[in-house]
Amino acid sequence: MRYLLLFIVSFSLIAISSCRKDFSTTPSFGKLEFSKDTVFLDTIFTNIGSATYNLKVYNRSNKDISIPSIQLENGMMSNYRLNVDGIAGKEFNEISILANDSMYVFVETTIDFSTISDPLYTDRILFDNGMNQQDVDLVTLVQDANFIFPGRDPLTLEIDKLTIDGEPTSIQGRFLEDSELVFSNTKPTVIYGYAAVPSGKTLTVDAGAKIHFHDNSGLIIDDNASLKVNGTISEKVVFEGDRLENSFSNVPGQWGVILIRPGSIDNNIQHAIIKNGLAGLLVGDALGSDKDTKLTLENTEIYNHGAYGIWARDSEIIAYNLVIGSAGFASLATTIGGEYNFIHCTFANYWSRGIRQLPAVLVNNYQDNTDENGQETRFVKDLVSANFTNCIFDGNSNIEFVLSKAEGSDFNYAIVNSMLTFNDTNGAFVNNAELDFTNPNYQNNIINGVLHFRNPQENDFMIGQDSDAIDKASSTLYNLDLLGIDRSINPDIGAYQHIIFE
Repeated sequence: MRYLLLFIVSFSLIAISSCRKDFSTTPSFGKLEFSKDTVFLDTIFTNIGSATYNLKVYNRSNKDISIPSIQLENGMMSNYRLNVDGIAGKEFNEISILANDSMYVFVETTIDFSTISDPLYTDRILFDNGMNQQDVDLVTLVQDANFIFPGRDPLTLEIDKLTIDGEPTSIQGRFLEDSELVFSNTKPTVIYGYAAVPSGKTLTVDAGAKIHFHDNSGLIIDDNASLKVNGTISEKVVFEGDRLENSFSNVPGQWGVILIRPGSIDNNIQHAIIKNGLAGLLVGDALGSDKDTKLTLENTEIYNHGAYGIWARDSEIIAYNLVIGSAGFASLATTIGGEYNFIHCTFANYWSRGIRQLPAVLVNNYQDNTDENGQETRFVKDLVSANFTNCIFDGNSNIEFVLSKAEGSDFNYAIVNSMLTFNDTNGAFVNNAELDFTNPNYQNNIINGVLHFRNPQENDFMIGQDSDAIDKASSTLYNLDLLGIDRSINPDIGAYQHIIFE
């Protein structure tokens, strides 16, 4: 009984001690330490909130301290917002930190560009006052932008949805007005929802323009409409998401897709970078349309998409100096037939965010569908041509090029002076005649050669001095590579002439 009583008394003392809320502190004495001396909140667009950034504050002393004051130097007029010890605000008093402990300060901002005199907006967090005052700088670059929003019903507040081919859709967005059909390089363009180019109109994108898409947003080129992207080697056009923080620079799936619909005409994209969407370009119609869909791609880079770099359906594409990097499904998929000519292109899928089921490049002439009764049907259409000249097919899988033919239509292709990664270790394609590299549709190709990319995991597909692609391409009309380097003599396979790596 004596031992039981002793246990109860001891337990009570421990419980009382552990539940104690108050403790004795001494005032801060100017010796706080910080995880960083400047918090860079990256770049934001006007009136669009930033991500949340954190600052860790350390008390390295053996005393419990109380910081008399934590505040923003610009006070209540500051465009920054703080959260200290779980409390939101801009000024805080008597904040305690235990000996050899730390706490977090969280920082956010939203800034109206028109209210500031300098796009580089700064402030300071002041810790303590008088002789003991310490500070941490806050820095944000603010960009003005042209915003394109869908409308909203004034009564229901429901966001407007697009009507396409006379049929209502669930796609939030609107058709562009005539005054919006030029995206200039004077300000970035930020798109919410899908911006659609009306029939009979042309969207022109000037050299150096930056187009940013919000989540679930994109661009639609309608029947009889056109897209003209006029980038240059020194002023590339960039299509990407609207999160400008460095941590989002290579995150796929931040926006939707650029959809080029059947019947759109004279689409031309040159010197562009398209990155971080669900799919870079979706060309044609999944059901197979009788209308032509034509696109020319010149000196263009497509990187880091959640599904496809390009998914073309029964379309006509001419491309040269095209690079398509990582994608969750395929870098390039041309399905339901079509007509394709790719010259000096690099298809290299080093997707690292999960298991990828498809090769870097997939070519077929059919689409499998399931109707409302669960009945499966196959739609087949002519592959008029799939010509790949001086191209690279590579990635981090064993097989990075697949032709899949359904009987009942034409299936024409030619792969010439190209490099292919194809290690059919399981014999899955041994009976596929279209993947017999000795058949006459394959000429002067290198199978499983050394590519010697500079940094494929970072979508850097420059080839180095040890590449088997050097001097192995055939001469074409395209005598400059993607960087403008001359290749009229002894051209290399792929979009780039080789360089010497240091």
